[in-house]
Amino acid sequence: MSRKKISTTIYVTPEQNEQLKVLHDRTKVPTAVYIREGIDLVLRHYAHLLPGQLPLTKPPPGPEGRSEAREGEPGTERREK
Repeated sequence: MSRKKISTTIYVTPEQNEQLKVLHDRTKVPTAVYIREGIDLVLRHYAHLLPGQLPLTKPPPGPEGRSEAREGEPGTERREK
């Protein structure tokens, strides 16, 4: 069963549009399906930046005595000493 979807507007480059048309012509899969799959990939890639359930226990401290931060999170850049 399909979930309810909302309508939105996106802007793609002419090259992206052409490639999506070719992909649709070859597979008969609607372009919107590919766009939703792409959004899912981006959301999965950046899941560590999205709010979620907090763990019940505190993570162990890192080598400098503070909790480990995930690489790529804002504020986690390493500074030269």
